[in-house]
Amino acid sequence: MRRRSLLLAVPAGLLTLAGCGDDKSDKSKKPSSSSSPSSSSPPKAKIVDGPLPAVTGGKGFRDKPTVAKGPGKPSSDLAVKTLIPGKGTEVAKGDYLQADYLGQIWDSAKVFDNSFDRGAPAIFQIGVGQVIPGWDQSLVGKKVGSRVELAIPPELGYGKQGNPKAGIKGDSTLVFVVDVVDTFNAKSSAKGKKVAQDNIDVPKVSTNTDGKAPTIEVPKAKAPTKLIDQYVIEGDGEELKATDTVLVQYKGVLWDNGKEFDSSYSRKQLTQFGLNQVVKGWAQGLTGKKVGSRVLVVVPPKLGYGDKPPQGSPIKKDSTMVFCVDILAKM
Repeated sequence: MRRRSLLLAVPAGLLTLAGCGDDKSDKSKKPSSSSSPSSSSPPKAKIVDGPLPAVTGGKGFRDKPTVAKGPGKPSSDLAVKTLIPGKGTEVAKGDYLQADYLGQIWDSAKVFDNSFDRGAPAIFQIGVGQVIPGWDQSLVGKKVGSRVELAIPPELGYGKQGNPKAGIKGDSTLVFVVDVVDTFNAKSSAKGKKVAQDNIDVPKVSTNTDGKAPTIEVPKAKAPTKLIDQYVIEGDGEELKATDTVLVQYKGVLWDNGKEFDSSYSRKQLTQFGLNQVVKGWAQGLTGKKVGSRVLVVVPPKLGYGDKPPQGSPIKKDSTMVFCVDILAKM
């Protein structure tokens, strides 16, 4: 049985499966499988190269595209065409895919959702049933930097019931243009410039970026009573806000004995959470830090679990916790 992360102050929910719609204020939207007709496995698609409507504007990678109406009758198969071939990492099943996209209906060219107007790409696991089957079956194997056009038949989209809120009928073929911005998995690490670690009274964290767990050396000194949060590797991404949700790699050890008590590396699985879902030390320590960074966070008891540690965990009452956190992406 997989050990549950200990860092959460409240139970973590599953990834929200929000349906496509018109609300531009929701930056976490993504093509969703929540409107699928049943929980049974979707049909395995035959992938063909057309027909597909023409992209008439915004033809560059990460430019908002405009797309013509579908040319006649759509294929009953899954049509997939790489418009711009990428040269980056190949997307694997189970990866967290970061993508910009625009979706519209084949026969009307009505745009029902796009991430470009929201100013932030979506992030979701691919190939594991968290998005509509047409995405799962067409984007695994594509490379970062690619622009891909899809025409998805109803049974690989929202099924016979469609998605009325988005104006998608049960017989609607969906057209997407997808820009594969990045992909993350259990081997992903921080990217940036190394920051000097000169204070001998502060834990030292290794700067390896090979996907292996960093080492944390805890000094033989009295544990601090105040929060410590500092860069080990400083990325160049956006600074996190207190309301953000993040995708991270992390490792936690106890100040008293240096023993690991929790790690996404050990589980070989990335972790996502809202900064308002975790212990105060994490929330305060990561707010303002840049995406792409590795951060040392030393959490004193009053900002951690205090005298109420998680039941059955190695964390004892009034423990000081030491974390290294790689901030891979903002969700």
